[in-house]
Amino acid sequence: MTSRPEHLPERLALLSDTQAAEYISAGLLEGREDIPSIALNKVAEPVAGDDERMRLHRVRDLIDDALNKFKDDRPTTADAWLAPRLHETLRLTRREAAEKRFWTYMALGVAPDYVAWRHMPESKTEGRPRRVARERFVGAHYKQAFARLWWAAELFRNGSDYRPVVVACGNQDMLNSALRLDIVDHRPTAQALVGLLERGAVRTGREVNALTPAVNAAAATLLYDVIAPDVEPDGEPLGEWIAGAASALPAPRNELPEGPEEERVPEDAVQRLIAHFEELFADAPVRGQASDEPR
Repeated sequence: MTSRPEHLPERLALLSDTQAAEYISAGLLEGREDIPSIALNKVAEPVAGDDERMRLHRVRDLIDDALNKFKDDRPTTADAWLAPRLHETLRLTRREAAEKRFWTYMALGVAPDYVAWRHMPESKTEGRPRRVARERFVGAHYKQAFARLWWAAELFRNGSDYRPVVVACGNQDMLNSALRLDIVDHRPTAQALVGLLERGAVRTGREVNALTPAVNAAAATLLYDVIAPDVEPDGEPLGEWIAGAASALPAPRNELPEGPEEERVPEDAVQRLIAHFEELFADAPVRGQASDEPR
């Protein structure tokens, strides 16, 4: 299996898709080859400045702990643990997190071994070798191995509370489908989706895959931010949280970290949307389920 890079510089860096293409070989995707880390870091662009957040070993230590903690479990179980801790460790703004080159470097320069371990298919397809999908290294934010976890934590946290992130990331279908939808950027919508999981109104992957398109389609005619308004955004808590990175301890491993002290989502807005989404789900067809079968 692909190993931890031998050469890890002090700081994180940026790597373009064009630069990355040289290193994404069939051997890497099949977990047979390692990244030539010295050569890769010669072409990568180190993140400018001396910001404490960009110290590579803080995030690599976290990934090492995830690999050790879940080595005997199904790799999917690591998502709910790693997502909030990755978010708290990096302390990025959304603008910084939108930089695709950052996540490409994370996957190839920092932790290709984690990507291979987490996203290697469990079985072969039609006799072909198992292979990690290329998009796990260089894909969109809802597919790329680390970007998807960061954005899940950003969109599903409730202020400083990462517990909703654990719920969302504990259901692979919710994680995979909701991140594709623009509506999940509306905080009450994100918390309502988590609320449906918590109360057991939606349980299976097929039910989640029936719910999310229905919620998304209804948003075209019903403005969720009108019927379930959020509080006005305030950038000060995020700025203070980012500034505190220089003196912050590593993310706790046995309890959840705390995010920026932003105001929580109004609970009445969440409950209003939960009730509405339950009505949408009641009429949504679930693949493989008879129309008269109880849910």
